[in-house]
Amino acid sequence: MDNLTDKLASTHLGKKSSGDTTYNPSLLVAVPRDENRQRYGITKENLPFVGCDVWHAYEFSALTENGVPVTRVLKLKYNCDNDYIVESKSLKLYLNSFNMTKIGKNIKDCLDKCQQTIEKDLSEKLQTSVKVKFLNNNAPRVEIFKEFKNIMDFVEENNLTPANFKEAPEVLQTHNTDTNNSYCLMFDSLRSNCRVTHQPDFGDVFIYYNSAKQIDEASLVKYLVSFRSEYHFHEECCEMIFKRLYDILSPADKLMVCALYTRRGGIDITPIRWSKNFTPTDVDKLTDLSTFARNGIKQ
Repeated sequence: MDNLTDKLASTHLGKKSSGDTTYNPSLLVAVPRDENRQRYGITKENLPFVGCDVWHAYEFSALTENGVPVTRVLKLKYNCDNDYIVESKSLKLYLNSFNMTKIGKNIKDCLDKCQQTIEKDLSEKLQTSVKVKFLNNNAPRVEIFKEFKNIMDFVEENNLTPANFKEAPEVLQTHNTDTNNSYCLMFDSLRSNCRVTHQPDFGDVFIYYNSAKQIDEASLVKYLVSFRSEYHFHEECCEMIFKRLYDILSPADKLMVCALYTRRGGIDITPIRWSKNFTPTDVDKLTDLSTFARNGIKQ
């Protein structure tokens, strides 16, 4: 590994680590976004998208000052226009360092102080505003992405012959239509790999676009399948997909890409990116869509 991103990401990844039994913010590792973005002509000064990264930690726990355990699902969210992402294993180790930490006079005080501490630590580490919430079993459930249809419903499986398993934008095809149309598609077999440990990551990808061009669905399946032997962070894969689709559509078209990765190590990541030409109503709708957990918990 000869680049800064992999060097930083390898601080904990792929290594045996027991972490700390009490609060330790030094475990957090920030990884720069720009190394992978440069390969796709994505610059901080001219991002083709806006969006955020949403994380869910399903095993957060701490103790009150009396030793009473407090366990919740933790959700954190930060925008994608900052310079860094948090490395996932470092986040897990950091959150685990709260497990035997006594903080707060009661359950509410414990959660309030943990929230404030985590927001402060992550905001300082990532040099951006990070928002944290705790969820409980009373959080309302919602049906997510109900308008999206499985892309395989539009493809003749017997004629589908994917042959590229490294990212292959050349397979994407479009054709012109007479009018702008909206498309809501999902693919439930996204697979990529951790860039450091090479362990597989699985997820669903949701794609919305409004355009006078239609992306050939079979070609889109082939493109998404081509991630199966790629080695990238979840956020990078989402941005790669967005940029490739953005390049083949008109700059005036609307585009959204959201990747819901399954949890690994008790944490899942949901990066979402949308084009800058969304109206406030569009953005409100997408913001709602980006504030859920995979199990439908509204946040």
